[in-house]
Amino acid sequence: MATNDFTPMFGMGNPNDAYAQYFIGNSYLNPLTNPAEAGIGMSNVTFEPGCRNNWHIHHASKGGGQILVCTDGRGWYQEWGKDPQELTPGTVVVIPAGVKHWHGAACDSWFSHIAFEAPGEDTSNEWLEPVDDSQYPQA
Repeated sequence: MATNDFTPMFGMGNPNDAYAQYFIGNSYLNPLTNPAEAGIGMSNVTFEPGCRNNWHIHHASKGGGQILVCTDGRGWYQEWGKDPQELTPGTVVVIPAGVKHWHGAACDSWFSHIAFEAPGEDTSNEWLEPVDDSQYPQA
């Protein structure tokens, strides 16, 4: 468990070891629903300062994608070819299937969001290259 004073609204959860290979820095995962029971997967994801996930794409033949609801701290979201977007509590980001993107904490702030995997057909995630320091907003 992280040793800090950051207490996310929906709990820190456990180290995100299953997906650690797709992150720079440490993240924590707190599942909020069971997709098999609820029909939708929702998890609180917490990022230590500077932590971000790799570029990735949520694929689907119909529907799909991801929705982020930012709850704590300050972070970033970026779509391929676009400028980074600052994320603060209350920010909602709708990411359609097929959009290459990344998200994570600001370099000087812990950050949490709830991630919803939008229902769809033939859904999968494709993990791509890390977000290098030249792509990551330092401000």
